[in-house]
Amino acid sequence: MSRSARGEFAYQTVYRYLERLIGEADRNGKGRLPSLRDLARRLRVSLATVQSAYSLLEHEGRVRSVPKSGYFVRACLKDEAQAANPRPQPLSALHVPLSCSAALERALLLQERRLSRQSACEESGLRRAVGGAQLRNALAARYTRSSRLCWSAEDVHLATDVQALLQTLLCALHLRGATALVASPCCWRLLRGLQLAGLRVLEVPLDAECGLDLEVFSRLLAREPVRLVVMPAYLSLPTGRLVTELEQRKIAALLAEHPAWLLENDLDSELCFAAPANRRLRDWLEPKGVLVLGSLEAAVGAEAPYAFVLCRHAGVAEKFAQRGFLLPPLRQQALAQLYVKGEVDCHLAPLRREREARMQLLCQQVQLHLGERVVFCMPQGGQALWVRLHQPLASNRAFEVLAGSDLLIVPGDRFSLQGRFHQCLLLVWEGSNEQNLQHALRLLDHVLQEQVPPEDQG
Repeated sequence: MSRSARGEFAYQTVYRYLERLIGEADRNGKGRLPSLRDLARRLRVSLATVQSAYSLLEHEGRVRSVPKSGYFVRACLKDEAQAANPRPQPLSALHVPLSCSAALERALLLQERRLSRQSACEESGLRRAVGGAQLRNALAARYTRSSRLCWSAEDVHLATDVQALLQTLLCALHLRGATALVASPCCWRLLRGLQLAGLRVLEVPLDAECGLDLEVFSRLLAREPVRLVVMPAYLSLPTGRLVTELEQRKIAALLAEHPAWLLENDLDSELCFAAPANRRLRDWLEPKGVLVLGSLEAAVGAEAPYAFVLCRHAGVAEKFAQRGFLLPPLRQQALAQLYVKGEVDCHLAPLRREREARMQLLCQQVQLHLGERVVFCMPQGGQALWVRLHQPLASNRAFEVLAGSDLLIVPGDRFSLQGRFHQCLLLVWEGSNEQNLQHALRLLDHVLQEQVPPEDQG
């Protein structure tokens, strides 16, 4: 991905520019923001880059998208509760660009420029159809592993981002207002998407071993009118724990007794430190009741913020066709080429090693500086460390102290709609300098010390 003169990635530059526009809109009362095409032309970046920046702001609740009208500043941000407290670090911090992912983004852009020089599909409508078909075929092939577990291009549905995809999917399945069970803590984007779609969300907590509490899961399935179950395919984020094959089989057995749609969260499986195992939760269930939710961003980076779902329900294809998501055709063709030629898998191997090395270093430093104040396990994937504090943290004070540092913190309760995980934090290290990380952890340690009663410090 290209960088600006300040060393930022392209989407970060657009993000900061939009932040200034949002500030100006707050002052002058004009809430409309530039369209994707206008902003791409103004800043000389790709449409996907602008879409990525807008998606991050939308995930943070700072802008809203109105179909056929554009993007607007959310007026609800002016309420007194938010004005009285410092704004927490954005959840966009969970997507930390690393050198290997940047290399794949560069490969994507080079592929796109090569395709743009070809003149085989000059008609934009034809190019859009060709690009979309190629990418859907590539994704269907990637998820097909046997004659029973096979997918076709018609089963793959693409959208601009996770939230837009969820709203379209859940509407197609007539699940608005229905009850959903989710494994908790849950991906923030999924929680927000389910909430926006009007679902009643019940959370299944962790057990003493940090796995899914299957007893609670069974009781909720038997007692509640559950129509949708949201479970990780393999990697459970934000905790970074891998779901074992035994757990998958037990979950599948319970779902077989209480039929409901399974929305398998495969957004983050590419973030495993080791190559993902062959078994997924979907392997133990009948394919007709399975929805597989994925994203190109985990593998390719912020230049590919698109989400997709694999589903065999005819009504879903019709609804996505009506919604008519406009994804850049050249970008779709370029992404398809990266998958078909094996470039994605080629880049993922060193990317996994890099992520694991960074996480090992982060865990070592957290243990050294915060060891007596937190409990955590080395994650098996992801880009952030989930820790439990021995006492709740004054988040506002921590945000203030760590502002401008390489260490970002996300309160644990952001990963629950029911107020769980107040004593948990997600630590995101977005820098590369170990000394800066040590300094940030010492600052966090001081904040935690301030909250310990004097009698306990002795």
